[in-house]
Amino acid sequence: MTETSAEPARAPARAPVGDALGRALSAEHAAVYAYGVIGGKTSGALLRRATAGFDAHRARRDQLRALISQRGGTPAEPGPTYRLPFEVRGPADAVRLALLVEQRVTTAYLELAADRDPALRRIAALAAQECATRAYGWQPKIGDPFPGMGRDGADVDVPAQGAESAPAASSGPAGSAGAPGQEAQPEPSGEDGQ
Repeated sequence: MTETSAEPARAPARAPVGDALGRALSAEHAAVYAYGVIGGKTSGALLRRATAGFDAHRARRDQLRALISQRGGTPAEPGPTYRLPFEVRGPADAVRLALLVEQRVTTAYLELAADRDPALRRIAALAAQECATRAYGWQPKIGDPFPGMGRDGADVDVPAQGAESAPAASSGPAGSAGAPGQEAQPEPSGEDGQ
């Protein structure tokens, strides 16, 4: 569970309505998976934050699936499992993963924000804002000037006194753990176990 892979076990059907929309959906699929792992390694206030993040990403995932279907496309299905960029052993790792998830999903929405359709641009802007708000809630520190644009997540700091002390964040509807092909994100695992 510590290696990354850029391809799902079975390549999902791509939506013909736009690559950016499909990548945002893939990002949300991965985010939902990652938040399940995050929730399993946290308790108390962190678990409540993880549950809110899970629910928000699931709502955005469902919204994107509906948009793709409404536009005549076939929404990609999630992979059966995703590889994480590192092993999540406890709350500090869970916080670190949550930050990476939000940064990578923000990146996917930044691409969608360039779409010609104003409705998609609005959805992307709101989703990116929600991801940035959640990331700040996990770690109230300003890192990269453009959330999600960090090279490898190395600038992510985990509070030394324990992750339980991080303040709560508001969360709204908002993959991935990131855009496909980015290293520091949950990715679907391949059939060969690599």
